[in-house]
Amino acid sequence: MNFDKYDRNVSLLCPTCGSTQFEYDETLENDYAKLRCVSCDRKMTKEELIHENSENIDEHMGEIGKQAVDDVAKEMRKSLKKAFGGNKNIKFK
Repeated sequence: MNFDKYDRNVSLLCPTCGSTQFEYDETLENDYAKLRCVSCDRKMTKEELIHENSENIDEHMGEIGKQAVDDVAKEMRKSLKKAFGGNKNIKFK
């Protein structure tokens, strides 16, 4: 199974203006690093930005989960057909 197709990039949006452009100090890599929206000049932490975009992130996670479940079911069906393909007593729908 190819797990690379489950990688996603979710654009985080400014809760005030909807911009995706932020300015931040690249040397700080923690959740409390300060960000500044380039469009509206709103300042917030990385943690606050993620929290404000949690609905969008959850939606993407749900899509990935559904796709993964569908792919696993297809793989299982394919594997079982291959394993029991020659048996006359077992039929697949």
